[in-house]
Amino acid sequence: MRRSDTKPDHMTYPFLFKACATLSSYQQGRQIHADVMKHGLDCDVYMLNSLIHFYGSCGKMTFACQVFDEMVERTVVSWNSIISACVENSRFCDGIEYFTRMRGLGYECDETTMVIMLSACAEIGNLSLGKWIHTQVIGKGLVVNCQLGTALVDMYAKCGAVDLARSVFNRIFERNVWTWSAMVLGLAQHGFATEALDMFSTMKKSVVKPNYVTFLGVLCACSHAGLVEAAYQFFNDMENVHGIRPMLVHFGAMVDVLGRAARLKEAYNFILDMPLKPDPTIWRTLLSACYINDSNDHDGIGEKVKWKLLALEPKRSGNLVMIANKYAEVGMWDKATYVRNRMRKRGIKKMAGESCIEVGGSMYKFFSGDDLQVDCEQIFLVLNRLNFHMKMVTLNCLVS
Repeated sequence: MRRSDTKPDHMTYPFLFKACATLSSYQQGRQIHADVMKHGLDCDVYMLNSLIHFYGSCGKMTFACQVFDEMVERTVVSWNSIISACVENSRFCDGIEYFTRMRGLGYECDETTMVIMLSACAEIGNLSLGKWIHTQVIGKGLVVNCQLGTALVDMYAKCGAVDLARSVFNRIFERNVWTWSAMVLGLAQHGFATEALDMFSTMKKSVVKPNYVTFLGVLCACSHAGLVEAAYQFFNDMENVHGIRPMLVHFGAMVDVLGRAARLKEAYNFILDMPLKPDPTIWRTLLSACYINDSNDHDGIGEKVKWKLLALEPKRSGNLVMIANKYAEVGMWDKATYVRNRMRKRGIKKMAGESCIEVGGSMYKFFSGDDLQVDCEQIFLVLNRLNFHMKMVTLNCLVS
């Protein structure tokens, strides 16, 4: 087009940015952005929306935010683009902040906005905000179609409100594979193994075919229920019956199934026979299982896995802390001290433990050893009272 001396216009560049976003081709996208400015088209809303999407897809959130903040004119699509970019790059709090600004400036949220925000709520486990968005969906009279319904099911399931997820799922008339998968995985992850497998059986009777996420949920259910042979059957059926090649996450799920069942040597051999190269997560899953079922580790699998993991991630503090703690638990203080000294000499520091709690729709984070939190004394006072109360309840149960 350029060689034929045809001049590009504001409709040309959005397609180019979309192509660059799909390929994560950052350098080419930057050159095209420069070309946009050279042709004086850097004020077109449609083009700038696609530019935000491009930078977000390439993980360049600083540029995405800069483009958005400098926009003179914005549409709902502009807000959706920046919120989506934040969520895709795990900047969930920033996404929620843009959503708040959007509403404060009087923009009407559409179905896309709701789906993106429900995704953010699912990832950070903010059930209160997720419920509020659901009320907005109802209040605005939006049709809970397949896309919106799936987002609601996924949000409620990931936030632990399985009953609400099931309620929404039962009310959706049109369901696709993602809707079914969200429900199966949600049930499995929260211990409803039998229901998850029943849901999968019902799904197979419908016209919807399972995908890789569905089987991840099924394997997770087998893990919770201790159904090792069933897990093997489902794992083999993935490729042989449904034509779905198992991914690394599925192999990891099978290792978890075998590890929970204390079949440590079998899990170790399973990893060695994998057609894919096992990542540290898979080895860490098995190592954790070895520590939990150490009385069944007659073949020294834990020691073998430990050295493989240290070879893959020699500087990961979590691995070394886990090993040192295990040595300490069995009274091998010299080895525990050696590991701790090794960490200190290499300048490896233990990551501070973190937890969060939702109160009044707001999320509060707490870090191990941090006593600078507001109302810290009152917090510890309540915790001490709860601790004392639990001890008294336990004592009364033992006496009775």
